Amino acid sequence: MKYLRAVFRYILFVVTTLGIYGIWFIAAPFVTNKVLWRQMILRTWARAFVRVSNMKIKVVGSPPAPPFFLVCNHLSYTDVPALSAVVNGVFVAKGEIESWFLAGKICRDMGTIFINRSNRRDIPRAGNEIVKRLEQGEGVIVFPEGTSTKGETVLPFNSSFLEFAAQKDLPVSYATITYATPSNSPKASDVVSWWDEKTFGEHLWFLFQARSYTAIIDFGNEPIHNHNRKELARMLWEKVSEKFTPTI
Repeated sequence: MKYLRAVFRYILFVVTTLGIYGIWFIAAPFVTNKVLWRQMILRTWARAFVRVSNMKIKVVGSPPAPPFFLVCNHLSYTDVPALSAVVNGVFVAKGEIESWFLAGKICRDMGTIFINRSNRRDIPRAGNEIVKRLEQGEGVIVFPEGTSTKGETVLPFNSSFLEFAAQKDLPVSYATITYATPSNSPKASDVVSWWDEKTFGEHLWFLFQARSYTAIIDFGNEPIHNHNRKELARMLWEKVSEKFTPTI
């Protein structure tokens, strides 16, 4: 039964993703407010993924209103649709995702800001792009751990993601995300968290076998700001770690 479920969901995911992106691609040249149009398309896709994968979402606290700069721990690609279903924002992602077949182009067209962390000269460019998005009234979401994890703990935050925020004394909001599965199902750390050597397609196949799972998003009360990027990273890591509930 679980394999039939996975096949059905996989096909539905591909069809809905390509269909929604196709609508974006065809209509984009004729839409005046491209930022609003892109936000609507991303939100539509996120909610479609939530339904296809039978994800439940529980929100704790109040999501920030755009424009905002939000940091969050990172467990899986499912973090993107879960957060996008709750807040309007674009994501900051590692540069290698841009080279992924088709997915890289879709992410770029949906406003993703790519950053090459191994190239120090690319950080100011990404920072300027983030400032531009904020000035346009958009939210920006970053995963400063730099990678997805199993969900045992929150990895130290990479301060390079926060360099521009420290320089401009920008208030930084924070949130935690964790997942839970029903008591008679495999653990969320095995089903939802993407931390092993599986490819995206392989992991998605295992995720779609699950009957359901719940994303719990807990938003912090007040933004943090600090002129020192390392101190800012430490303060935000402490706040996120305090709220984080392990998926194990």
